[in-house]
Amino acid sequence: MSTYEIYTKFITDFQFLSWQEWVSTFTQIASVWYARKNNILVYPTGIVGVLLAAWLYLFISAPPLYADGILNIYYFFMSVYGWYNWTRMAGNQELVYKINWCSKNELFAGIAGFIGAWIALYLMLYILTDSNTPILDALVSSSAVTAMWWMAKRKIENWLAWIFSNIIAIPLNFYKGFMLFTLMYILFLVMAYWGYRAWKIKLSET
Repeated sequence: MSTYEIYTKFITDFQFLSWQEWVSTFTQIASVWYARKNNILVYPTGIVGVLLAAWLYLFISAPPLYADGILNIYYFFMSVYGWYNWTRMAGNQELVYKINWCSKNELFAGIAGFIGAWIALYLMLYILTDSNTPILDALVSSSAVTAMWWMAKRKIENWLAWIFSNIIAIPLNFYKGFMLFTLMYILFLVMAYWGYRAWKIKLSET
C-alpha cells in the first residue's frame, strides 16, 4: 500500500467515526494518563472505554476482531480487580500493592501466560472464526492479558508489555478501518514509554 493509499484510506474512514469510537478513545487516553500518574482513576475511566471498544470490535468490525473484543471484556473484569487491589491497605495503613518490579515467579507467570494465551487465541480464531487477522489479533490480546495482570499488581513491567501490544495494535486497527483507534494506539505507545520511565523514577524515590 502506497503512502497516498494509506492517506486516502485514513481520511475516508475517519469521516465515518461513530460516537462509541470517540468516547472510547478519549476515556482510554484518560485511563492511560492516570495510570502513568499512578492514580486510581485509571480504572473507572478505563472501564467506560473498554466496554465501548468491545462493542465496536465484536459488532461493528467486519469481520469482527474476536480476540480484541473478548480482550476488552477481560479488561473490564481486570479493571474491577485492579481497582480493588490499588485501594487495599495493609495493617500499617500502607498500600498492599506499591510500584515495584516483578519477582522471578511473577515474571515467569506473565511470560508463560502471554505464550499460552497467544497459542489458545490463535487456534480459536483460526479454527472457530472467520477472522482474517488471527496472528496479529491474538498477539495484541495475549500481550495485553499479561500487561493488565502486571498493572493490577503495580508491576513496572506492565509498561513493557503495553509497548509491545501497542506496536502490534497500530497496523491492526488501521487495517480494520478504526482510524481514531489507530491514532489512539500511537499515542498509547508514547504514553507507555513515559509511564515506564515515570514508574521507575517513582520507585527510585521510595
